[in-house]
Amino acid sequence: MVDFIDAHRAKFGVEPICDVLPIAPSVYYEQQARQRCPERRPRRVRQDEMVTAEVQRVWQENQEVYGVRKVWKQLRREGHAVARCTVARLMHRAGLRGAMRGRKFKKTTCPDTATPRPPDLVTRRFAAVRPNELWVADLTYVATWRGFAYVAFVIDVFARRIVGWRVSSSLRSDLALDALEQALYDRQLDGTERLIHHSDRGTQYLSIRYTERLAAAGIERSVGSTGDSYDNALAESVIGLFKTEVIHRRGPWKGIDEVEFATLEWAAWYNARRLLEPLGYVPPDEFERAYYNRQTASAELAVLT
Repeated sequence: MVDFIDAHRAKFGVEPICDVLPIAPSVYYEQQARQRCPERRPRRVRQDEMVTAEVQRVWQENQEVYGVRKVWKQLRREGHAVARCTVARLMHRAGLRGAMRGRKFKKTTCPDTATPRPPDLVTRRFAAVRPNELWVADLTYVATWRGFAYVAFVIDVFARRIVGWRVSSSLRSDLALDALEQALYDRQLDGTERLIHHSDRGTQYLSIRYTERLAAAGIERSVGSTGDSYDNALAESVIGLFKTEVIHRRGPWKGIDEVEFATLEWAAWYNARRLLEPLGYVPPDEFERAYYNRQTASAELAVLT
């Protein structure tokens, strides 16, 4: 409205225009003064501008997938004393939204009912008190213009950290095995502590090569006993985040190379920066570091005493 008056004031004058429009001349002149001197604006307006810039920065730096709660949590972690309702109001005004989970997709692992299955050592209790106590593994698929790309993950339950992943153009046993090899390289296990590997009943995870590799690494096998998605709920949850925050939001995908690069980028961000509610809104890497710092402090205290 102020811009309209500026465009026509030379011809009609300010007061005659204000008599027609629902605006007082004093309001118009005040807005003009605020444009010349931004410091005259109300304190809340100036504060909203500064907070909005921080909100947009956090949203953009985190794959543009954070909603109100995680943007607010990240701002608090950075030392910004801002209310959640303020973040919600400013995000709504700026048109910023978090990624939202969509519909469920069909399973990609085919149960092997003929092969003898290892016991279910987890029984849907996905909890661990230390790193490398329980790993879960699963895979999913991504539709591209050149066919399907398949993505396998291995996740450490303690901090929900992705320790291994692989992208392939075929749903072969090597896909899951390659993700496992990356996890073994990442963790450098010494075999002194018990580690359980849990998966569903897919043929990729019951194959002879996969089973032999786990045995060679001294890892115990666990396979879901019921056969539904809850048998491997934690892995399904992480894959659900991957599909929501990367695949569905950035598609359509041209080919496997694009999917592989996006997975690399997302997995690195997820481990290092993504805030996870079950961990108290800290990233997986930070959660693990805190555990090892406590272990070191306890060991030093034991030596002193």
